[in-house]
Amino acid sequence: MSFLIDSSIMITSQILFFGFGWLFFMRQLFKDYEVRQYVVQVIFSVTFAFSCTMFELIIFEILGVLNSSSRYFHWKMNLCVILLILVFMVPFYIGYFIVSNIRLLHKQRLLFSCLLWLTFMYFFWKLGDPFPILSPKHGILSIEQLISRVGVIGVTLMALLSGFGAVNCPYTYLSYFLRNVTDTDIVALERRLLQTMDMIISKKKRMAVTRRTMFQKGEVHNKPSGFWGMIKSVTTSAPGSENLTLIQQEVDALEELSRQLFLETADLYATKERIEYSKTFKGKYFNFLGYFFSIYCVWKIFMATINIVFDRVGKTDPVTRGIEITVNYLGIQFDMLAMQLPLRCFSALNQAQGITAASHSEAIQEEKKVSSCDSDEGQLFPRL
Repeated sequence: MSFLIDSSIMITSQILFFGFGWLFFMRQLFKDYEVRQYVVQVIFSVTFAFSCTMFELIIFEILGVLNSSSRYFHWKMNLCVILLILVFMVPFYIGYFIVSNIRLLHKQRLLFSCLLWLTFMYFFWKLGDPFPILSPKHGILSIEQLISRVGVIGVTLMALLSGFGAVNCPYTYLSYFLRNVTDTDIVALERRLLQTMDMIISKKKRMAVTRRTMFQKGEVHNKPSGFWGMIKSVTTSAPGSENLTLIQQEVDALEELSRQLFLETADLYATKERIEYSKTFKGKYFNFLGYFFSIYCVWKIFMATINIVFDRVGKTDPVTRGIEITVNYLGIQFDMLAMQLPLRCFSALNQAQGITAASHSEAIQEEKKVSSCDSDEGQLFPRL
């Protein structure tokens, strides 16, 4: 009976997380999402829901909510579903979407999508060959093999995104990088865009009139036939066709110019919105954070360079130093048990799934330590 109650709680939370992920996708990530690929929305919402559920299970382990066997069952189930989505569904759908945009492969897009997915699986599997995860208790097609590869790829991508965000965030929020944009600049650029569009329309009208005149004179259908007629059509051309070719070239150039002007206009509007946002209280707050973290990053780079050059070893990290100052000078106490429990959860996860880089004998010893430490606190991941 308790398992059914725990399952109903988890299913309800997953439904709520799914709805929140759907709204977050529509309202925040893609406000003007006009393609309406519902499969993409469903995959994102399902992944978001199960990821939040796994985080919820970690919190439940800290607070002691739900039964231990129920937490373990739902953890394993969520882990399997996320691996199924990340390794099988998402790569296959990306390959299917790429193949669908190629006209030559449109009729056999399912076959080529499977080929792309098999290619991805080959490189995905070869990526884990250097990992020290092959142990007698873990088979080739076990969950541990997938977790190790997904973990390495995920950490690498998170590092790349973190580096990009560290550079892009100050550039986005700092008022120093904002150029001055006035309404006069936007109006002038829009006027140029409208003039270009008018020129394109007028030239296309000229092309239509020229084609109609050629059709009425019989220059379109009365083409020369025979061998000598083909040679004549190659060596000579009607004046109207030459005009059409020149006008078409001008239209192509103007259309490219109109696209560039449109992008510049959109960029001016975005810059103007950033200027207006920087004048608000929230904008000033992010501007201050941008300066603060920029100075902090420069300081970290400087200190890291000194440590590398002079072979220095850091003794205390900034977080530990901040907690030390808070405890010693401000008298604020921390619940160290609550801070250690999440680390023990991840340690137990690593031991249960076998994705650590230690050898098999060391892994058995660490499992004994984890089981002895967690015997009084409730174990989320019992030993297999």
